Amino acid sequence: MNSSSEIQNQKLSSQLDLDLDFEFDQPSGKLRLRDLLDISPTLTEASGAIIDDSFTRCFKSNPPETWNWNVYLFPLWCLGVVIRYFFLFPARVLILTIGWMIFLSSYIPVHFLLKGHDKLRKKFERYLVELICSFFVASWTGVVKYHGPRPSRRPKQVFVANHTSMIDFIILEQMTAFAVIMQKHPGWVGLLQSTILESVGCIWFNRTEVKDREILTKKLRDHVQGAENNPLLIFPEGTCVNNNYTVMFKKGGAFELDCTVCPIAIKYNKIFVDAFWNSRKQSFTKHLLRLMTSWAVVCDVWYLEPQNIKPGETAIEFAERVRDIISVRAGLKKVPWDGLLKYSRPSPKHRELKQQSFSESMLRRLEEK
Repeated sequence: MNSSSEIQNQKLSSQLDLDLDFEFDQPSGKLRLRDLLDISPTLTEASGAIIDDSFTRCFKSNPPETWNWNVYLFPLWCLGVVIRYFFLFPARVLILTIGWMIFLSSYIPVHFLLKGHDKLRKKFERYLVELICSFFVASWTGVVKYHGPRPSRRPKQVFVANHTSMIDFIILEQMTAFAVIMQKHPGWVGLLQSTILESVGCIWFNRTEVKDREILTKKLRDHVQGAENNPLLIFPEGTCVNNNYTVMFKKGGAFELDCTVCPIAIKYNKIFVDAFWNSRKQSFTKHLLRLMTSWAVVCDVWYLEPQNIKPGETAIEFAERVRDIISVRAGLKKVPWDGLLKYSRPSPKHRELKQQSFSESMLRRLEEK
């Protein structure tokens, strides 16, 4: 069997050599196909992208390995399905329902009856938002371990974290009422954004609107100056990544506000469920249902040492330094990609530069021959 495989490999290798020795007739000499391939960095890049596509891997859910493969394990798996869907899930729905009843029966009177007492109203609203987030975490049987000192409200500071799912915000919010910067969402999530979450100072934007970016920058600067405002939380990757990698941090926002940046590292244990939310394939409602029908959501949260921009350091370098700190602490691999490429194609200018580079290399080789 091994000898036949070796003979076949030798034949393929010989055939490849013959193909590469194919000659083009040129006035100044002979040009081999091998010569063209050797001088083509584009082909090297293309083959590398096929073999090691680190961009696509950033946004892929890794399916769990199948373990119910024999007659002994399959009944246990079936028992687990029954427990999760027919016992745990109804209990979790009940917990979340009770949480919403307590929250709404308290939030509505506080919001409308204490309008003339802003300081007291904000204090109660902050506590109630933390409470409902705690009920959400309980509905997943969340096991969250927090490391480091709890964030406090101070002027001229902003918190930044790696981003895996919208539940990152819920997990952080149950400990501290952050004012988060978030993309506008449709449906019931959008309703919560425009009503309840605005009470803690959250700021919304639409990444497709250029005017929103200018308004957002001004709102961020105004927010970090207020000593009584809730701590500002930003996810500088700008999109959800699968908690194995970190993509480029956007320099705009957190790293150009001339304030202290407090890194937060979040790492999920995927033994029970993969917490990554692929918003292009799954609605947030389905994502929550998947979490509520799993055994548990297990994660660690590290509040890391605050960082300030160093003399002579650019905003891009500052962002990369903070990304290094978060990646090392959470055990994530850094990749040099802009996460927003997930939503758009490369610009025509970028493609034209690649085409021009390839054509110039080909012409140089032809002239040499």
